[in-house]
Amino acid sequence: MRKQLKYLAAAIACVLAGTAAAKADDAQVARATLDNGLRVVVVRDALAPVVTTEVNYLAGSDEVPAEFPGTAHAVEHMMFRGGPGLSKDQLAAIAANMGGAFNAQTTQGSTQYYFVTPAQDLDVALHVEALRMRGIDVSQAEWAKERGAIEQEVSRDLSSPDFKFYTQMLGQMFAGTPYAHSPLGTRDSFDQTSATMLKQFHDTWYAPNNAIMVIVGDVDPQATLAKVKMQFDDVPRKDLPARPAFHFTSVQAKTLRLPTDSPYGSVYLTYRLPGAQSKDYATALVMASALGSQRADLFGMGMEGKALFGGFEQEALPEAGIGLAVGVFPAGSDAQPVLQRMQAILAEAASKGIDPALVEAAKRKAIAELETKKNSVEGLAGAWSSALVEQGLDSPDAMKQAIESVTPKAVNALAKASFDPAHAITAILTPEKSGKPGEGKGFGGAESFASSPDKPVPLPAWAEQAFAKLEVPSTMLHPVAYTLPNGLKLIVQPESVSDTVEVMGSVRTNPDLQSLKGQDGVSEVLDGMFQFGSTSLDRMQFQQALDAISAQETAGASFSLGVPAEHFAEGIKLLADNELHPALPKQAFALMQHQQAGIWTGEVQSPEFLDELGLYKALLPASDPQLRHATPQSVMGLSYDNVKGYYTKVFRPDMTTLVIVGKVDPAQAKAVVEQAFGAWKADGPKPDVDYPAVPANKAVQLRTPDASSVQDSVRMAQVIDVNRDDPARYALNLGNEVLGGGFYASRLYRDLRDSSGLVYTIDSEFELDKHRGRYTVSFGADPNKVAGARALVLKDLKQMQSEPVADADLLRAKGILLRRVSLSESSFGSIANQLLTYAERGQPLDQGIVAAKHYLELTAPDVQQAYAKHVRLEDFVTAVKGPGLNERAGSAAP
Repeated sequence: MRKQLKYLAAAIACVLAGTAAAKADDAQVARATLDNGLRVVVVRDALAPVVTTEVNYLAGSDEVPAEFPGTAHAVEHMMFRGGPGLSKDQLAAIAANMGGAFNAQTTQGSTQYYFVTPAQDLDVALHVEALRMRGIDVSQAEWAKERGAIEQEVSRDLSSPDFKFYTQMLGQMFAGTPYAHSPLGTRDSFDQTSATMLKQFHDTWYAPNNAIMVIVGDVDPQATLAKVKMQFDDVPRKDLPARPAFHFTSVQAKTLRLPTDSPYGSVYLTYRLPGAQSKDYATALVMASALGSQRADLFGMGMEGKALFGGFEQEALPEAGIGLAVGVFPAGSDAQPVLQRMQAILAEAASKGIDPALVEAAKRKAIAELETKKNSVEGLAGAWSSALVEQGLDSPDAMKQAIESVTPKAVNALAKASFDPAHAITAILTPEKSGKPGEGKGFGGAESFASSPDKPVPLPAWAEQAFAKLEVPSTMLHPVAYTLPNGLKLIVQPESVSDTVEVMGSVRTNPDLQSLKGQDGVSEVLDGMFQFGSTSLDRMQFQQALDAISAQETAGASFSLGVPAEHFAEGIKLLADNELHPALPKQAFALMQHQQAGIWTGEVQSPEFLDELGLYKALLPASDPQLRHATPQSVMGLSYDNVKGYYTKVFRPDMTTLVIVGKVDPAQAKAVVEQAFGAWKADGPKPDVDYPAVPANKAVQLRTPDASSVQDSVRMAQVIDVNRDDPARYALNLGNEVLGGGFYASRLYRDLRDSSGLVYTIDSEFELDKHRGRYTVSFGADPNKVAGARALVLKDLKQMQSEPVADADLLRAKGILLRRVSLSESSFGSIANQLLTYAERGQPLDQGIVAAKHYLELTAPDVQQAYAKHVRLEDFVTAVKGPGLNERAGSAAP
């Protein structure tokens, strides 16, 4: 009887434990389906005072007419041009004031609109999305403006040979189905698209009963559900049309050959795989991970000298997937040996199966990656949206269960069914020269556009109230910093949102200042050699040890580790073994030397490299060390002793910083790191690894031909007399948010995209080092639009110098920078990166708060004076890479 009572007590305890767990889950996740059909999931993630909202409409390029493949994409663009109750300018100003990410993406099966913003702005984000769900304004005049921008996006993507391959592959693999075209669209179809067509698509598919909303962040789930109901309950549901059917036919083998402007060639072997909503999707996911393992033969091609790189990737659409094997070969080499090796590897996988050990390791890795999604507010929101929208599951945990049930037998059966050469689409992208760069012919202001009026945008009361008050934000970071006896800096930020730990570290080096004359390329060869394990574990043994604890690791001058918290000590031990005792075998030196020589053979002739080199030569003195670069000759002139000597010289503990973020106790972390890294010693004085100051540059115009591009890539850059410690940087950064930040409300965006449609994106940034600084404005445009775009950039900069910015613009810019403090704490990666950066620069670890205080005190005249003093309108180096005016002027992209 006692035994029975004991078992009963245990059973009751289990039930109570299960009930407690369920209640805990209920406290973290809330779900509801509103009366109008809107499905809502709210997930609490207390990593930072940040929230991500994702509204997923279950309509994408699948639902568009075949002759208008970009309709859903165009509607996505027009959703940012306002609607009833919220004008385009108000929407732009609100999004900018929120300071985070505000964007969208169109896929085959859905269109997603997302905010990443401080949690304090959740009500504003919900209000915006509710208004946009109700309707949009699509006038022919507004569509004409946005069409110019979206066609620049098409030109940008079609300038990528890899994207051209991707679109042709879709047409072959999914012929006769909606997947036969990408969601991007074409210039021809956009030219024939009317505003009426776009309004009809929105009114047909944008309905609450055709949407799933995911909200993740530092919020109360039940209270947030109540807010959603208040905003969305009265949005009427709609009768939805029938969706298109998918009838896949057998894929016919085909080989595509394309030129590329890349410094190396690529071979792709693609096969159709199960889709994200297939019962076999988890099997396909595990199979792809096993084939892409660093212990697998495709990756081994790069480690054996049979290719520069090899791997396997998977893309899953809801109804079907794509398996893609890739092999990379040097410019001027024959692609056939790489292709034949890839074909043999996949044929063996089909006939003999995949190593069960790789399958089990892939399962552990996939499950571990699901756990690491919790390490980012945005990443966790993406995981939930993927599960609900793309995979048709109830939660990411359902995918975890599916992965756990995958067997080696199922993986082998799928490999056998998938990797049939009769159904493979092959692509070979071969590097081709585009010609030598030369001086530009000048721009001359061929087109002139008036700047948009610099006037405040009146906001709705509910938005104006949210942004009215500015204050120094609080931080949730309380890092513990140590300096070990050998000089190594250790920073630990405990976090408990997941059972994982992420490590990011760096050895401060500068090959341009530390490598000997004639040894350019030595650092790249050394970096490649870290992949060959340690003196105690060879490459395969080392990777096997990582797989055993589901860890991801990289070593070198920049190093990282991601590991389950329970295996933290083992992971650190492996990282230290690789970093401090790299194997550096002689055969690996010969292999990496030839590999790097092959890479640089193509690199020094590629348009991107020539454009970059031309820009630097125009900005810097002829003898500046930053102009150093490797060549095939310098790499082949290296010796094994050169590489080992460079490692001994530059890898020092007193130049190293290691940041740990995750579920770990600081004191325990210090003990583990000290045991693993404490014996590491440095010899001699610390080296200086910062570039020296340089004089101001003169104006130069450069053009680099790129035969594979259909759009010009433009950079306007100049050396400025401000460094990273100069107090003037605060005013310049604040002004940059007015000019180029906040995206949708910035002057450059407004003038070059919104008002004129000259560009798709435009960026401006200050890059400030210890002794030198650079200011750059970059954009992409059709060659016949570059002059007008460049003229507008100069007009906007002149306005910054001649007039104080408006109070509303200054308030918005300050709000963006202040809110960015919280946003920078919303993922383990961003936390580690900022702490690492501050530590290496010798700045306080709360530098974000320090900067916020400076921004609050700045005035409009401060910004005006900084731009007038430090930015020289007449001294921009303008570097243009693209097809040239003759090839593209007035014509439409294919």
